[in-house]
Amino acid sequence: MPVQKTPAARPLEPRPRAIIVGASSGIGAALLRRLAFSGYSVAGVARREKELRELCEAINTNLPPGSGPAALPYVHDVTDFEAVPQLFQQIVGDLGGLDLIVFAAGAQPAMDLHEYSFEKDEVVINTNLLGAIAWLNQAAMRFDRARRGQIVAISSIAGERGRVAGPVYNSSKAGLNTYLEALRNRLSKRGVTVTTIKPGFVETRLLENAAKTFWVISPEEAAAQIQAAIRDRKQTVYVPGRWAAVGMIIRHVPSFVFRRLSF
Repeated sequence: MPVQKTPAARPLEPRPRAIIVGASSGIGAALLRRLAFSGYSVAGVARREKELRELCEAINTNLPPGSGPAALPYVHDVTDFEAVPQLFQQIVGDLGGLDLIVFAAGAQPAMDLHEYSFEKDEVVINTNLLGAIAWLNQAAMRFDRARRGQIVAISSIAGERGRVAGPVYNSSKAGLNTYLEALRNRLSKRGVTVTTIKPGFVETRLLENAAKTFWVISPEEAAAQIQAAIRDRKQTVYVPGRWAAVGMIIRHVPSFVFRRLSF
């Protein structure tokens, strides 16, 4: 893992404030580190309490003396939709406001080509799509009123088409893409940026269940590119950028070709 430089203390400068949902590992954890060391106050939200608290403690320990904690842990399962409104308000109050929210939570259970498990599919939809809607709707309401803010969500190149290996995973990401596009169309007139991130293969837990992989990058590499997209207020970003060409090809491949594939 690359060594993060300790930022200079700037006690008189207000910190931008962010929430990262799905922050205990993978891209979410890497992005939490990058934002905290870039001057953000960041609330990390995740289900795995031990990993999340250890991550936040490690970040705060390496901050300059007197700068105060930059990473705050909040334990939460994104499928607990009813808890979201109250927890969102609590976090915004603790941060003293909100400038950015990133939804990075994701689920991709192992699925055999001849398996049709509603139990697994429900986890995927509840985590990848409904969990995102539950959190990002809260941010959208706040940013709409404030006429400012940034919404970012981690989708996937898998959302471009329906493939035999992951019908519901592909559907969850395709649904997320459309939801984000609709938010962008609605909120752009209100001064709010909505960014869809479409990574290829990233070395995370989700990769364990991928049938075939190539062009694999680390979570730190992905987080660096996502941070740049946040800074530049991009709309749709492929990570890394070469996946944009792949996405264009995939969208135009005839459906009969996908029927012959095994992944």
